Amino acid sequence: MSTIVVGYDQTPGSQKALERAATLAKALGSKLVVTSVTPLMISTGRSGGPIDPTDPPEKHAEELAAARTYLEGEGIEADYQGAIGEPADAIVQLAEERSADMIVVGHEHGVVHRLFGASVSDAVSHHAHCDVLIVHTPHE
Repeated sequence: MSTIVVGYDQTPGSQKALERAATLAKALGSKLVVTSVTPLMISTGRSGGPIDPTDPPEKHAEELAAARTYLEGEGIEADYQGAIGEPADAIVQLAEERSADMIVVGHEHGVVHRLFGASVSDAVSHHAHCDVLIVHTPHE
């Protein structure tokens, strides 16, 4: 397994995913690629709308910096790549661009996800062309 992509956004689920990806990368000698995706606002047209001002790219840069701090503390080098778009699509696209062998994502437990089924982990698992590890965290 040469390359692992992990989606990260500082939620408990994505933190567990980052930890699991780090463990796998160490054990397998894999390259780790960490991404944090700035989502577009949902529009009524055919394309995504503008960036949500409550979730700007700067926030995602901070998330990647936090992931870097954690991984460097674990002695792991990684590539860090921000993206803008629909999170699941961006994660899958990055995995394809990097010829990843696996994607690691956390599973969401929030109210929005339960009501609308808007799960990034589910979408990634259905659209990826490589293995997907969905890391679960206990319900809070």
